[in-house]
Amino acid sequence: MDYRDIQYSLDNGLATVTLNRPQSMNALTSQMRAEITHAMKAAAGEARAVVLTGAGNAFCTGQDLKDASSGGNQIDLERTLRDEYTPMLEAIFECPVPTISAVNGPAAGAGANLALAADVVIATESAYFLQAFARIGLMPDAGGTWVLPRQMGLAKAMGAALFADKISARQASDWGMIWEAVADDAFAAHWAARARHLASGPSKAFGAIKQALRQSTTNSLSEQLSLEATLQGTLGHSRDFMEGVTAFVEKRKPDFEGR
Repeated sequence: MDYRDIQYSLDNGLATVTLNRPQSMNALTSQMRAEITHAMKAAAGEARAVVLTGAGNAFCTGQDLKDASSGGNQIDLERTLRDEYTPMLEAIFECPVPTISAVNGPAAGAGANLALAADVVIATESAYFLQAFARIGLMPDAGGTWVLPRQMGLAKAMGAALFADKISARQASDWGMIWEAVADDAFAAHWAARARHLASGPSKAFGAIKQALRQSTTNSLSEQLSLEATLQGTLGHSRDFMEGVTAFVEKRKPDFEGR
């Protein structure tokens, strides 16, 4: 695919997907959703970690209500969510390698929930998250009603959706909505270092961590213990486990290959 609304790069196992419509604060178009879906599937096959971020001063301000390809003001919301948002979000949720949202500015509406779909969310302190849907007579979508109660609890999720207040990055971090908020002047270097750490880590172990933690919300204790045993048994035969043990014994940093 020739990307028009995003940028995609791959460097030493780290894929970076940059929403690239800064003139519209990276509002989501039909084209952009298709490109994000394509890029995430490509990254799943060739990267060891993925970063999703925005160009300019915003991460993403949600659906572009002027997007002609989505029908403009006559947008069919059900079709758009089923046919465009669902594949994009599933490509992020189901990505076998760690994903980071580097939230460089406002993340509103579907843009907030796009950010929260990643495994780890790192935001600059000047950023904020906004479930803006009720302001225009809608309810949170793009996975918001699934993610928010799990990350910040039902009470906070309900308030965020009903009042549609801005939630600062620092507040989001304190509430457990995101992993961390970072000072603006340190943000770019910090998320890049975090991403490189994941891209050079034990990829199979990271994949197992993702699977086990996500399934824990629906598994019984017995089912979860069984899953842990199965996944750990597989990891125990991996080259990365052998390298990790050898490095520990030799008192050096492990050189993981991701296999």
